[in-house]
Amino acid sequence: MSPDDLKQTYKAAFETNEGALVLDDLRQRFHYYNEVYVPNSDESAYQAGQRSVLLMIDHIMKDRPKIIEEEPLLNV
Repeated sequence: MSPDDLKQTYKAAFETNEGALVLDDLRQRFHYYNEVYVPNSDESAYQAGQRSVLLMIDHIMKDRPKIIEEEPLLNV
């Protein structure tokens, strides 16, 4: 599966009304909106891992323009 195909698959799953509700529930449960620091470092790492999954989903689903390589304006 190409990266573009994977992106479209994530969008198909999470951009429906039901998918948006599920994604919002996951954000509420897994520290998307909150700090993950707690005095226990193991628990902090665990919560940060949960949160990172949601950040990855958001990153995959974002529409970003493709980078076009251009010639440098100045040759130094």
